Amino acid sequence: MKIIEITDIGRPEVAVFASLTEAQLKNNSGFESGLFIAESPKVINVALNRGYEPVAVLCERRHIEGDAAEIISRCGDIPVYTGDRAVLSSLTGYTLTRGVLCAMKRKKLRSVAEIAENGRLICVLQSVTDTTNIGAIFRSASALNVDGVILSADTCDPLNRRAVRVSMGTVFTVPWSVSADPLAELSASGYKTAALALSKDAINLDCDVLKEIERLAVVFGTEGDGLPMKVITSADYVVTIPMFHDVDSLNVAAAAAVTFWELRKR
Repeated sequence: MKIIEITDIGRPEVAVFASLTEAQLKNNSGFESGLFIAESPKVINVALNRGYEPVAVLCERRHIEGDAAEIISRCGDIPVYTGDRAVLSSLTGYTLTRGVLCAMKRKKLRSVAEIAENGRLICVLQSVTDTTNIGAIFRSASALNVDGVILSADTCDPLNRRAVRVSMGTVFTVPWSVSADPLAELSASGYKTAALALSKDAINLDCDVLKEIERLAVVFGTEGDGLPMKVITSADYVVTIPMFHDVDSLNVAAAAAVTFWELRKR
């Protein structure tokens, strides 16, 4: 354990926790290169349990033998940067959740075919860019036994710091990958695809036909524009969640949770 006291927030060694953007953390090279930041002992432990490699820890001095003690003992001989809460808040721009951050290496992504191989229900996210929604969808996917999440290339990174935090670490436990054409890849793996969209031709989510499909991928788009028409027309089914009281749709994270529950493996 290398304890390094931080008094100067401009030290280049701690840039990973403060001044580097998400793109810079990834080395501007996509989803499977560079670093990400995990926050709080619980979330960091989940990442460690899933084989993510730690690079450095940042924590308040009082947590070295407190909340961060287990994390530090598991991380081996890596730098542990520490200081007073005020100094670290100046460094990160906010008060740390339980006082612990860990910079970790990304893993090579699994292929869509590998994730789909033994699955029954897959979530597809098309152009969903809100980090809070991404984290919430992963948490629901884990809780409701979804087999994997496939992202379009323009969807928000699940290892974005806020997405990781909102997901409570489930971005490490739910298999995920990125695809230039998720529906085509999943169709090639034997999945039927269902696009969640507002359409007069849509079937209701509680329709029995959906529950009888052996392998199903449900596709969600952005809240504002929804799914592109080319995605809707290429899906095997168009599905809607019945609404009442003149409400036309749900937040995408809420819609995903309702869908996962209705179509869960029984």
